[in-house]
Amino acid sequence: MPIGSPAYDGTSQTPHLRKSSPGNSDHTVKNCEVLMLATVMNAIFLQATMESIGIPTRVQTAFRMSEVAEPYIRRRAIRHLEKGRVVIFAAGTGNPFFTTDTAAALRCAEINAEVMLKATNVDGVYDDDPKLNPNAHLLDTLSYHDVTIKDLSVMDMTAVTLCQENKIPVVVFNLNKPGNIAKAIVGEKVGTLIGGSPNEQQRYEGSMISHELKTVNNFEI
Repeated sequence: MPIGSPAYDGTSQTPHLRKSSPGNSDHTVKNCEVLMLATVMNAIFLQATMESIGIPTRVQTAFRMSEVAEPYIRRRAIRHLEKGRVVIFAAGTGNPFFTTDTAAALRCAEINAEVMLKATNVDGVYDDDPKLNPNAHLLDTLSYHDVTIKDLSVMDMTAVTLCQENKIPVVVFNLNKPGNIAKAIVGEKVGTLIGGSPNEQQRYEGSMISHELKTVNNFEI
C-alpha cells in the first residue's frame, strides 16, 4: 500500500510548495523532500488507525527513518505480506521528481502485485473533465495505450509505462464512497479498469480469493 501526498511532485498551487522555475532545481528538490516526509506522516497515521482495529501493519520508507519505521527491503516486505500483514510504503521512491503514482507502480512491480488500486476523489476516468463538462462519460475500461495517446490525467506517464511493461492492471475509483475499497480489493466492479487486454482484466477480476473477501467483511473499509 504506497501512501501519497497531494503535492508530492512539487506541482502544488501552494506558493511555498509550487514547482520551481527552470534553473532552480535545488528548491524543487527541497520541496520534494518535504513532501516525501509528509507521506511518512500519513503512513504512520494510517498504521495507527489500522492497528486500532486489529490489522497488523508495517510501515517501510524509501529512506532510513529507523526510529519510526522500517527501511524498504523488498524481501522483508514480501515476508510481511506472506504473514498476512499490511505493508505501507512511504516516502515515494526516495528520489525527487518522481510522483507517488510512479512509486506505487514501482512497488507493485517489485512485490509482484496483481493489481494497482488508485484511490482518488472522482468515480474513475472520464472522457472529459466532469467538472467542466456535465455530459462527460465515465469509462469502464481503458488500455494503457488509450491513457497515453489521449493524454488522460490519470497518473503520470512513468507510472503508466511501468504498469504496462509489467502487465499490472490499474483500478481508478472514488475513495470517498463507502465500500469502494472493499469492492476493489475483492475484484468487484468499481471505477475504471485500466488493463489493456481481456486476459489482464480477467487476471485481476478472477485473482481475489475468498480469504480476502472474508478479511474485508470483518472490517468497515
